[in-house]
Amino acid sequence: MSLPVNSHVLVIPRLRVQNANAVSSPLTHGFPSMTAFLGLMWALERQLKQAGVELPLNAVGVVCHDHQEQVNDGGFVKSFCLTRNPVDKSGKTAAIVEEGRTHLDISLVFGVNIGTGEWQDEYPAQVADILNRMRIAGGTVHPPAKPWLQRYQPFAVSCGESAKLASLTRKLLPGFTLVARDDLLDQRLAELKRTQSQATRLDAWLSLARINWHYQPVKESAEETAGNAAENAAGKTKGEWKNDRTGQGWLVPIPVGYGALSEVYPAGTVANTRDPHTPFRFVESLYSIGQWIAPHRLTSVEQLLWYADSQSENGLYRCRNNFIKTYND
Repeated sequence: MSLPVNSHVLVIPRLRVQNANAVSSPLTHGFPSMTAFLGLMWALERQLKQAGVELPLNAVGVVCHDHQEQVNDGGFVKSFCLTRNPVDKSGKTAAIVEEGRTHLDISLVFGVNIGTGEWQDEYPAQVADILNRMRIAGGTVHPPAKPWLQRYQPFAVSCGESAKLASLTRKLLPGFTLVARDDLLDQRLAELKRTQSQATRLDAWLSLARINWHYQPVKESAEETAGNAAENAAGKTKGEWKNDRTGQGWLVPIPVGYGALSEVYPAGTVANTRDPHTPFRFVESLYSIGQWIAPHRLTSVEQLLWYADSQSENGLYRCRNNFIKTYND
């Protein structure tokens, strides 16, 4: 996805969100899924329309300035801080449903496909006003202690103004933005297939989701080899432990959407659905690899934004991001 030259980027900076959903999928946790922010974008667009503001939101990006996952620090193994549920009608404690929560300090960036002639200076303030009354990934937005400060003021830049786009990323510092690294998944799969012909994309994803250590022997000169003949005969070799994260950056496993498990059922034919007026389909989570990077490393604002890619005929409903690495770690 690329934004037209005359479109705008709208930034709502430094939002304090309390108790956002930290469980992003059945297999990952720590930060809300990008599906939550795309859902927020669509809900915000509907709220704006009800308020008489016709503002088409096409993509969303998120920059995290601070986060605090609500966990008990018990050493290597941590557990979520859970609330005590009220008693049920029999007087017994109700069953506990684990909910991961996190406090966030984030900035939201929206791609707005609207021309310069149609743009109004009131749009940033109107969007910020409605957004502050909504929930973000299930979390509550708290107003800043000093809302009059410049750092909390929403603003917008035109995609045709390169000088302002250059300053945009600096205004989002310090912080990190999440980008897609599907290319690393393909690269790791090719590496695994050199030694494991049966390796799958799941193996590659799991390999990238952890730090893999390996022992690498050190090459010795002929004199050192002769001097260590006794150790070599006993099967002992000099070397060092290395991991595969060197130069890879801050990589994380992330959910990127949903894949179909069934055909599309007509509206109202499946019981207990959330919306009986919308066609229904059973789905499961899709996973890929993401990377947290500083915004100033981006070469275009499009690399920061995520957008929806719906391929209903293939059963794919994905969040996509057009990041391409152009720097060295």
